Amino acid sequence: MAIREIRIQGDEVLTKVCKEVTKMTPRTEELIEDMLETMYEANGVGLAAPQVGILKRIVVIDVGEGPIVMINPAILETGGSQTGDEGCLSVPGKAGQVTRPNYVKARFQNEDMEECVIEGEELLARAICHELEHLDGHLYTEKVEGTLHDVSYEEE
Repeated sequence: MAIREIRIQGDEVLTKVCKEVTKMTPRTEELIEDMLETMYEANGVGLAAPQVGILKRIVVIDVGEGPIVMINPAILETGGSQTGDEGCLSVPGKAGQVTRPNYVKARFQNEDMEECVIEGEELLARAICHELEHLDGHLYTEKVEGTLHDVSYEEE
């Protein structure tokens, strides 16, 4: 496993649409392990493959309940709304107010390429929406209400 470089806003790779993963390979397994290690090292709650320069539809999330690996994820259903501060490892030291669904149901494949469904509320719902947008070349900064503000690392 290795820590990978997190791409920062302005890097062209963050604006591209990712390709579907068709089969699990040793390289993809290594990418997932590296993504988890990189996310934990950076104290993040989520990381998408394009954030480490790989255009594959893979995200990892951990909101404190253990790691979730989502391959080829898609949102099936949303409900309610929540507005709160949101940050991103690709936009270091900044945060902004973003409104997201308070409930999300998503379909994805796990590391064994088996179909799974996950339901999440609050932070998990926010993280799923945020990370899946990376797979289509979007950053949360496109949705910020008002302006970005500086955050200290203690707050993240």
